[in-house]
Formats: sequence, structure tokens, C-alpha cells
Amino acid sequence: MSGVCTLHGLPVGYALTGAKADERETFLSILAGTPVMAKTRSRHGSQQMMIADKNYFGNEFEHTIDQAGIELLRPARKGEKPRAGSRFFKPLRQIIESINETFKGQLNLEQHRGRTPSGVITRVTQRILAMTAAIWHNDQTGHTIRRSLTAYDH
Repeated sequence: MSGVCTLHGLPVGYALTGAKADERETFLSILAGTPVMAKTRSRHGSQQMMIADKNYFGNEFEHTIDQAGIELLRPARKGEKPRAGSRFFKPLRQIIESINETFKGQLNLEQHRGRTPSGVITRVTQRILAMTAAIWHNDQTGHTIRRSLTAYDH
């Protein structure tokens, strides 16, 4: 699964792909299928920021997401000059790993037990919707940790 989430872990787009799928192409497909993600400006009028690993590179790719109003924050590749925003990457990367761990650990995303393609799609989508509902509920009830699923783990 490839996903796009807010810093609080709220899923805003996802795609189910094979392990060998090109991450950049997958992201562009998510972007094309989620029009609200493109051209959405933050509260302060600046571009949306995408935090990614060093595999999200290439002039054409970066031009495409820039045209969509998304600023790319990723580490520099070997032989590349240092990139803007690199000092923010480590702390933000920890947030990404925490979101991934919530999906894998608490929501058992890797042990979905779907036996057919439609079963896999159904079970993965179910978990993404559960995460979305929990974050929305925690936000509405004023919880400071929105991604916590502890209250719903019975």
C-alpha cells in the first residue's frame, strides 16, 4: 500500500500496488485520483508539503507535483547538492514511521487475511477507514493525540 496522510496520520489518498511498482508513478496516480489534494493551499497560503524518501526524484516528477501546488521535502541523493528543508526531515520522518507503525501494528495491515484481490482491497480499505474514523472522532472530542486507537481496542 502507498498512502498519503496528514501529519496527524489522517489518510487523504492511497493506492494498492505490487511491491515493484514505481513509487513516483503511484503517487501521481493518487494525486490524479484525489483532486482535492492538488492545488490545496495551507492556511497560510503556502504550498502543501510532501515528505518523501530519496526515491521521489526526477525533474519531470518534481515539476509535475510543483504544478499541483505541492512542495517536495526529501533528502538529497548521492551526488546531489543539499536540498532546502533538510533540517526538518529527521523529525518529520519519525512521524511518518509512527503512522506506518499504527497501520502495521494496531490495524494489522500486513495480516489482512484477504484471499482474493477483492478481499484484500476490502480489508485494507476497512483499516484505512477505521483509522480515518478514529482520527476524526478523537479530533471532534478534543483529544490531543488524534491517531490513538487505544480507546477502541476491545
